[in-house]
Amino acid sequence: MNAHVGGDEDDEESGPMLLKDKTAVIYGGSGAIGSAVARTFAREGARVFLAARTPAPLERVASEIGDEGGAVEAAVVDALDEQAVDAHAADVAARAGGIDISFNLISHNDVQGTPLAEMPFADFQQPVMTALRTNFLTARAAARHMIPRRSGVILMFGGYGDPMPEWNLGGLQVAFQAVEALRRQLAGELGRYGIRALTIQTAGIVDTIPEDFEGGAAIVEDTVRRTLLKRAATREDVANVAAFAASDRARSMTATAFNITCGTVVDRG
Repeated sequence: MNAHVGGDEDDEESGPMLLKDKTAVIYGGSGAIGSAVARTFAREGARVFLAARTPAPLERVASEIGDEGGAVEAAVVDALDEQAVDAHAADVAARAGGIDISFNLISHNDVQGTPLAEMPFADFQQPVMTALRTNFLTARAAARHMIPRRSGVILMFGGYGDPMPEWNLGGLQVAFQAVEALRRQLAGELGRYGIRALTIQTAGIVDTIPEDFEGGAAIVEDTVRRTLLKRAATREDVANVAAFAASDRARSMTATAFNITCGTVVDRG
């Protein structure tokens, strides 16, 4: 692990930090959304442990957070590798005295654009198996260190809603449904230990789509069109909501989802 340590004092203008003295592990921490979450967590006072598979972008994000005054460490970890995940969590807990927050933001390697009637089963199952495997492994690893301390927050990322007939999404929404079921089960079993499990649901984060991505403009337009607010959630929105969800201000919330779909998905009472 490489450490980049900065200051941790509260900003008098912005008020007390939401995550001061918390230890957060972020899987996929060098990605577009993961890095945004990591920066916000660090600004809110957390000691952030970034985990990802590719060293160069991982080190770049860690260096940037350190330059901004955040406390951050980075490690190359395959979040689909059971032994690697367990070993990394054990090392973080030993070094930091425990784990307060675990947030999984790795890619699910989904295949889109092919109708289900024409899709090979391997392509369909890939995001489902990836999402379940990585979220189970990372949640389990964190829970084992949270249980003795009787506190902790496990965050998952995704979102699903009504069928989208205009888009062939493969197994992606099925994967999100499976993650939601896992979140509910984790909350049910871990609640007795004071551990919370939550999902941040989105309808697509438009500022993660590269400008040169073919069809990107159409995706952004359609995503915004489906919202009630006529704007889509951004990486900053994800990060800010995640910081609140992981903080003690949300201590009464578990087994539920934070709906940041801008009204694309309307909660049904």
